[in-house]
Amino acid sequence: MFFFICFPQATKEFVEQVNELRRSRNVGPLSWNTAVKFLMARKFDVSRAVSLYEQHEITRHREGLTHLNPSSDPLRTELTTGKFTILPCRDTSGAAIAVFTARLHDPRATTQQTTLQGVVYQLDAALESRETQRCGLIFIYDMSESAYQNFDYQLSQKILTLLKAPFKVLRLFVREKLRDRVYTVSLSELVNHIPGDCLPVELGGNLIIDHNAWLLRCLASMPNRHPSLLCESELPLPPQSALCSPGSQKHSTMVPTGDHDPNLSSQDQLCPDFSDDDRSSCEKSFSHDEDDLEGEADDLDTEGRLSSLTTVEEKTVSEDGKQKEDENEHSSSLKGECSPEPDRQNTVHLNGHVMHDKERLSGRVSPLAPPSSGSSGFSDDDSLHYDDGRGLSLEEFVRHLRDKGRQGLYHDYTQIKSRPPDGTFENSRKRWNQIKNRYTDVLCFDHSRVVLSAEDEEGHTDYINANYVDGYKQKNAFISTQGPLPGTFGDFWRMIWEQRVCVIVMTTRAVERGRTKCGQYWPVEQDGQVSHSHFTIKNTNVYQFRDYTVSALTIVDNKSGDERKVEHMQFTSWPDYGVPDSAMAMLDFLAHVREAQARLTTSLGDKWTGHPLGPPIVVHCSAGIGRTGTFCTLDICIRRLEEVGTIEVKGTVEKIRSQRAYSIQMPDQYVFCHLALLEYALHNGKLVEVDLTGFEEDGSESD
Repeated sequence: MFFFICFPQATKEFVEQVNELRRSRNVGPLSWNTAVKFLMARKFDVSRAVSLYEQHEITRHREGLTHLNPSSDPLRTELTTGKFTILPCRDTSGAAIAVFTARLHDPRATTQQTTLQGVVYQLDAALESRETQRCGLIFIYDMSESAYQNFDYQLSQKILTLLKAPFKVLRLFVREKLRDRVYTVSLSELVNHIPGDCLPVELGGNLIIDHNAWLLRCLASMPNRHPSLLCESELPLPPQSALCSPGSQKHSTMVPTGDHDPNLSSQDQLCPDFSDDDRSSCEKSFSHDEDDLEGEADDLDTEGRLSSLTTVEEKTVSEDGKQKEDENEHSSSLKGECSPEPDRQNTVHLNGHVMHDKERLSGRVSPLAPPSSGSSGFSDDDSLHYDDGRGLSLEEFVRHLRDKGRQGLYHDYTQIKSRPPDGTFENSRKRWNQIKNRYTDVLCFDHSRVVLSAEDEEGHTDYINANYVDGYKQKNAFISTQGPLPGTFGDFWRMIWEQRVCVIVMTTRAVERGRTKCGQYWPVEQDGQVSHSHFTIKNTNVYQFRDYTVSALTIVDNKSGDERKVEHMQFTSWPDYGVPDSAMAMLDFLAHVREAQARLTTSLGDKWTGHPLGPPIVVHCSAGIGRTGTFCTLDICIRRLEEVGTIEVKGTVEKIRSQRAYSIQMPDQYVFCHLALLEYALHNGKLVEVDLTGFEEDGSESD
């Protein structure tokens, strides 16, 4: 009864508030029926519905979904492919059923915008039904008989975003609800969850689809739609898709929207929970770096066992190590899921709009240590990174970004990622070492791996999943490694001791989104201590900053009694999804890391006779490739920019990947590196302003 009493009043309040907004923008009034759609999506909570409306408007304009003409190309041709359709029946709960057939989608033959327009146009028609508004919609992503070229990571993110808003209380990217609403099933199992009469023959049912008849219904529904509201989508775009995409191609994914909750006949046959402990038959062992999802990606289990659509990039992912994307990833992060935003006046957003250096930041980034002009260990020429004359000046770099656009950079990243690994993984694959790998598809090259001193005659104790990575004019400046597992804590501290490491950089939280990303290998509390192998690690002080935490550690070798100082520096404000909106926190963190490295190297005195910039800096996230690769890329590029005034991101990433396979895990991390360098240049007065108008548009050279 309460619902019916509040319904008219809530709708009236919503219409009044929204129309006030629309009048301020010189837009006509919103229709009552359209208002009800937004209210139903938020349980008639007026404030939340208004927020949803505003987000919807932003997305609609950003994605080019304002004018949909089904009688003109390219939308007309897109609709006739039948890759997306609404079935002419409902499941037992009354939910509508939509099917996206991956094998019919060819990213090379159409644009993301056109595909989204086709989906939105049909969803609009489906939403004309009050029953669909009330009962929701089941979205089936049919991956049967699909191939690598059928998958489009960014498109999958945007489709999932479209599904978030219009259907009743669907919040796919809230952890608890994600577990209840996304299922991965084999083709033969699908009929156990949706009646066969409601499934097309291709999905094991007996329904004959008449897509043309459905398109005629869509066309007939157009007069009922408000002219300025042709889609119902919500910001922000998640960096990863929640669609579960198993390595096998004989699976489909069901995404029930609304309050629909089908009774599952066998939980053992599904993957409803993305927890670390699940080991159902449909789980595969794929990697995922915090964002890595880092990568997420999409969304994938902490141990990387369940892949997402955003990360199915090869038929056999475990063989080539291609990563998921929480992890991953877009520059906008989910509200309520990311770490606290910096003060507005201290933030430079990486959104492709005009950026000014005036009134920028109240606190300047500490200067990086000056590049070395000589070396007492490896020479500058030993490093892969040096001034090879191929870099771009800042002005050329800005033009390069403007010409490429986001899509052009995505295309460049795809080219980088398509190249096979330049090395072997024999040691990582040895039977006695496999248990030491956090993810079965994130292995370390043999030629650049860190070799521990053997503690047995068989040589079974010299392995750790870690690789040397060169810095700018510094051989082995970094050690990129995975987040330690409980079984490798001792190996990790042996590596720290043997490599005389002064600084440990951690770019993930130990637990993100309720999942363990890294073991607790160091004492967190001040005055705490832990023992691993023959080392005791003591925490002598903890320094809390807004975006990172620094722990001053003392390592004691219990065999010799010797002790050393190490600083553990943990960056804590990387968002759960995607990449940060602004790079300033990361740039400040990077400067602090370099300051600590210089200070601790100086304190070594005559005990250190290697490169003047000190021993390797250990960098890790979860898998040790996504955020880790991003950190190393920024450091190398900034040091080069400071010395010779040029930038070369693509070549830098390629060289890093030649030493730590698959570094820079997601396309958005690759874009983040470019925009972060612009932000660095602006903040340090190397550029006055940058106009990247059009950077986010699809009309880039990658189309």
